[in-house]
Amino acid sequence: MSAEATNPGNPGAASRKRGRARLELHGLRRIGRAALLGTAPRDGLPDALEHVAKVHRGHHPDADLGILSKAYVLAESSHRGQMRKSGEPYITHPLAVTLILAELGAETTTLTASLLHDTVEDTDVTLDQVRAEFGDEVCFLVDGVTKLEKVEYGAAAEPETFRKMLVATGNDVRVMSIKLADRLHNMRTLGVMRPEKQARIAKVTHDVLIPLAERLGVQALKTELEDLVFAILRPDDYAVTRRLVAECAQRPDPLAALATRVRTTLAEAGIDAEVLVRPRHFVSAHRVRLSRGELTGANLGRLLVLVTEDADCYAVLGELHTCFTPVISEFKDFIAAPKFNLYQSLHTAVAGETGEIAETLIRTHQMHRVAEAGVIALGNPYTPTDGAETPDGERADPTRPGWLSRLLEWQSATPDPDTFWTSLRADLAQDREITVFCAGDPAAGPGGAIGLPAGASCVDAAYALHGEAAHCCIGARVNGRLATLSTILRDGDSLHLLMAPDSAAGPSPEWLEHARTPAARLAISRWLAERPGDAAAVPGEADGAGPEVGQQPPGTGQEDDGPTARPRPAVPPPAAAGRTSPPAATAGEHTDPTDLSDPTDRPGSDDRAGLLPPGPPSDPLSGPASVVAVADLPGAAVRLAGCCTPVPPDSVTGFAVRGGNVTVHRALCPAVARMAAMGRQTVDVSWRGAGHTGHGCRVTLLAEAFSRPHLLADLTEVIAVQGAAVVSAAVEPPHEQRVRHTYTLRLSDAAELPSLMRAMRQVPGVFDVIRAGRAAPAPVGRP
Repeated sequence: MSAEATNPGNPGAASRKRGRARLELHGLRRIGRAALLGTAPRDGLPDALEHVAKVHRGHHPDADLGILSKAYVLAESSHRGQMRKSGEPYITHPLAVTLILAELGAETTTLTASLLHDTVEDTDVTLDQVRAEFGDEVCFLVDGVTKLEKVEYGAAAEPETFRKMLVATGNDVRVMSIKLADRLHNMRTLGVMRPEKQARIAKVTHDVLIPLAERLGVQALKTELEDLVFAILRPDDYAVTRRLVAECAQRPDPLAALATRVRTTLAEAGIDAEVLVRPRHFVSAHRVRLSRGELTGANLGRLLVLVTEDADCYAVLGELHTCFTPVISEFKDFIAAPKFNLYQSLHTAVAGETGEIAETLIRTHQMHRVAEAGVIALGNPYTPTDGAETPDGERADPTRPGWLSRLLEWQSATPDPDTFWTSLRADLAQDREITVFCAGDPAAGPGGAIGLPAGASCVDAAYALHGEAAHCCIGARVNGRLATLSTILRDGDSLHLLMAPDSAAGPSPEWLEHARTPAARLAISRWLAERPGDAAAVPGEADGAGPEVGQQPPGTGQEDDGPTARPRPAVPPPAAAGRTSPPAATAGEHTDPTDLSDPTDRPGSDDRAGLLPPGPPSDPLSGPASVVAVADLPGAAVRLAGCCTPVPPDSVTGFAVRGGNVTVHRALCPAVARMAAMGRQTVDVSWRGAGHTGHGCRVTLLAEAFSRPHLLADLTEVIAVQGAAVVSAAVEPPHEQRVRHTYTLRLSDAAELPSLMRAMRQVPGVFDVIRAGRAAPAPVGRP
């Protein structure tokens, strides 16, 4: 009897009328009894191995079971006398792990290694013995799993634990497959442990192993692990969800009736398809309850349509959208653009006769196997193929997902495990991905489709496509329009990255505020750490190439309250928005109509990139250094953020950045909420000087107006009359008779700002003038 059966309180042991059916367990009790009886052969196989062999032959009819029998005999004799805490013979554990993998369709080598995965660690069996009897491949897998068993868990060991898991997975994805099956069986029998130990193991499973299972595409393991962890870490929510699911199970299932209609429709169209109702597991049902407020029979499951060929998937989609009312917003094509974990399927939703909405998945049988078992369903990734060439010393793994290769590169380039782990935790928590199509050219290199987490910016795309060469990126075109590198990308966007011809260009610290992916953040941080003197330099400005890159330009009107927020499109850089050389520019100041960057921000100026020395202010019109802000951080230099251009007496807050500097933002700046949500600590900042007046400042204003002739001349004339100097100006293309002007101005006294804004509002056609860095109407330059 299993430990699970001896503990009725274990939530994983109870039967479920609803929810995804877990992997078949009807053979585990037979395995336990057979293990007690020893290895008496029957038909050439030990009795305990009979069910595993039957399941394995169902996926691989020609499999050689002799090596499995040999492995079982060695494992049983080695573990003989050892008992689990549940009171069962220890051999039942490797047998159960092997059965889980056999259910998923793992090939014989993986099953052999799973039978032996604890022998080297817990018995006198050596790796040399395993290699001599079973070959190098099995030995390699057993050694990899053994190394994973030796890692420590807990807060202090967590970063290095994950790094070791990552390396083992990168060497052979089958190592992690065995580890995941091992953890699943341990979670099923966790009821015999103390509650505090159950919670500790469940938390590690939630934080590390479930995200890895998701990325390896092993949904069958991932969903059951999620339910088991859910029951331990959130027992109240689990009980409520379980009760609601049971109540819905007592009522007629609307999906069953809809599935019958779909079968009839497809049969009449001559499409050979299997239509199933796929129940949600408990965690999925809990998420639906939170998002929709209630659970109904229609949202407790999804329709699953299985066909033979890829083309049949689209034929089914056409019939469903023709004969039923589709919910167009729910359509997604993961066949043409597979997800990062090898997942392929068509997603849609249709309405039934009574108005119930049924989410529908359409895929081939092979796609379904990969969707359930991920890399496990692909068999032995190292089987030689005709014409394949493997570099000496390398294990070429064609099933290794792209994200795994990138993670391996990041971990090898980041010696500090804590830095590596911190950068990747957000990536592991991402469960949504977008696809961006990048154009190629001789300067930027080859393009192609790349996958990015939701909320990624052009900075992330640059590093995903070009790696370290992305340091030279100075801008981008998104869907044909010029955009800053801070622009948030959406699924299906086309992207053309603009690269600087000067290889000396590099990222600015502000890029870190816009980077979402570990690859981008680690590469930028490494570049800045290697060049602390250049940390404030802005790439591309040494030769007057353009505006600050990486810093969101004034006037975007963008609200970004989180990594997945849908922002307003950024204002196109002035190259496409009508750069101007206003007549009100400061006398004697060189004003290039193709360059709107602040001259004081250029290399070689007294105040590079707005860094404010802690000393006294200089000339009132010398630049932002004249606005003195004091940070509650001894010895820190202060920088006024360009996204919101704070001026006295604005309420401000600061954030420490690399190099001991402090960036000052207005309290209402969207960047403050975003960085606070990321866990960044704030630094108290105050304005120096009584009354906060008498100091020069730089400010960015957005003027919303109806398009008319001479509007630009009238506005710049008013600005000049008010005594302000124009540092830069941008005019967006008119849209629906509306236009937006963005001005970066230098004032001799911050107290003059209110009167300047009132004067600009009085210009005919202008209906509002606001500060940058606060909520603004949608940009008028893009429909």
